[in-house]
Amino acid sequence: MPKLIRLYITQVAWGFVISAVFVGVLLAFNVANLLHLITTSEIGLIALVMIWFMNGIVFAGVQFAYAIMSMAEKSNKNSGGGSAVLHSAPVPVAVVKKQR
Repeated sequence: MPKLIRLYITQVAWGFVISAVFVGVLLAFNVANLLHLITTSEIGLIALVMIWFMNGIVFAGVQFAYAIMSMAEKSNKNSGGGSAVLHSAPVPVAVVKKQR
C-alpha cells in the first residue's frame, strides 16, 4: 500500500477516535442536555451515531490536514532565508488637469 494512502487511513481512524472521545465528553458533561435527549428518545442511538460520524468527518479532515502540513521541511532561522522586508519611499506624481 502506498505511504500516502496508509497515512490517510491512519489519520482518518485517529480522527474518528478523537470524535468518539469528544462525543463522550459532550455526554459526560451533559452539554445542552444531550445525554437526556439521547437516552429518552427512541431514536437516540441513531442520533448518537450521527453526532459521532459527523464530528468524525470533521476531525478526520483536520487530523489529515495537520499531518500533511507537519511534513513540511523545517526552515533554519540562522540561514538568513527569512522573508524580505520592503522599504518604500514616496514617489512624487504629477497631476495634470484636463481642459474642457
